[in-house]
Amino acid sequence: MLSVSHISKTFNPGTVNEKTALHDLSLEVADGDFISIIGANGAGKSTLFNAIAGSFFTDSGTITLDGEDVTLQSEHLRAKNIGRLFQDPMRGSAPGMTIEENLALAAGRGGWLSHVTRAEKQAFRDRLSLLGMGLEDRMQQPVGLLSGGQRQALTLMMATINPPKLLLLDEHTAALDPATAEKVLALTREIVEKDRLTCLMVTHNMQSALDLGNRTLMMDQGNIIFDVRGEERSRLQVSDLLVLFREAAGRKLDNDRMLLS
Repeated sequence: MLSVSHISKTFNPGTVNEKTALHDLSLEVADGDFISIIGANGAGKSTLFNAIAGSFFTDSGTITLDGEDVTLQSEHLRAKNIGRLFQDPMRGSAPGMTIEENLALAAGRGGWLSHVTRAEKQAFRDRLSLLGMGLEDRMQQPVGLLSGGQRQALTLMMATINPPKLLLLDEHTAALDPATAEKVLALTREIVEKDRLTCLMVTHNMQSALDLGNRTLMMDQGNIIFDVRGEERSRLQVSDLLVLFREAAGRKLDNDRMLLS
């Protein structure tokens, strides 16, 4: 479904700030895969997502989505098939527009209420009711007035209102309080399973990386150092991930954010 083949990316080449963010990375993702990705800061996780989404072109390698070579395709064209959530709840929605207008825009109605039928408005309300946050009764409220958790849940709803071929979740619960993060993760699991979405999720929480999805990858220094799935994955504990990292990377994981989460 998604094929990433031998991609590399170096920023500021030939300068004192040269940084190789991806190094000959390859990844095969099957239809329906829900893959959690972990790794310390600077491991290349968000850079991988930016490469897949088309935020920049890679220096080498190819990216194929659902049989189509998108390596040199622009970001806005890829966005038709790729949904994405970021760590910042303020990204992914228009704060000055109402909840209904944001949903209309995500559904391809251009955000103009005159173009939204009564049946579509009811469909929006029905979908919002799944969040359990009462937003279905606040359709005319500007999104900028929502809490971070409400806005992130709405953004998840917007990104999947027309089920994408690929959903990228870039630490989408990291900025939320623990209770709200748990609720958004539960909603994520429900939507991904219901719509049978293919999903890649970056997380700093190693337990979530084992609990969610069917595969767990760890990245380090711009490449994937291990990929576990199936029965092997089902037996793993967080302590086992630390051992796997030490064996693959040749050093201990010393990232406090991951170790303390």
